[in-house]
Amino acid sequence: MNHIPFHHVPPSREDLLKTAMEQYNIMTTRRSIREFSDKPVDKSVISYLIQIASSAPSGAHKQPWTFCAVSDHTLKRDIRIAAEKEEYENYHSRMSENWKEDLRPLGTDWHKPFLEIAPWLIIIFKKPYDLVEEKKSPNYYVMESVGIAAGFLINAIHQVGLVTLTHTPSPMNFLNTILDRPSHEKPFLLCPVGYPAEHTSVPDLKRKSLEEVAVFYE
Repeated sequence: MNHIPFHHVPPSREDLLKTAMEQYNIMTTRRSIREFSDKPVDKSVISYLIQIASSAPSGAHKQPWTFCAVSDHTLKRDIRIAAEKEEYENYHSRMSENWKEDLRPLGTDWHKPFLEIAPWLIIIFKKPYDLVEEKKSPNYYVMESVGIAAGFLINAIHQVGLVTLTHTPSPMNFLNTILDRPSHEKPFLLCPVGYPAEHTSVPDLKRKSLEEVAVFYE
């Protein structure tokens, strides 16, 4: 692989701090949204969001992911029905009482109407290996790589002014069937993408302080 020069103009200390504070103020307004508007979002916007996510670093630059963007109403309905079936089982038999108690303040349950209402669903599939001429080509640090790409996607969605939710109905194998994805692709994350519904509310959460999440060794 050829190497090319990396051009970087270092910001001043003042600009660096200003930008860091601006990004902090922007990202602390991000929230998980479960009430979506059906207002359309251009496919071109979704395409850019996926390209941003796919710019994430990955093990050996293998880019072990596939992003499936779904706007077709029939497919969204099929996904909702299958997801709600699994979520019903989760809430009624699979989840521990402690888990359900921790979720209770958030007001969640097995009903997932946003899967049908949001104009787009972006489903990220992870790939433990690729098929090259019908032979397995292994990928590396797949969970880490796809997790970083998911973070890029969530950030990008917020930065452009849309909202999303990290939805992980478990198990998610039904997505392979509905979207006709090969068996070596494994569902990782489902993100409804769009605008929030009018008068949407969110839980009044408090995030942990810097002192609770960081340790500095100086």
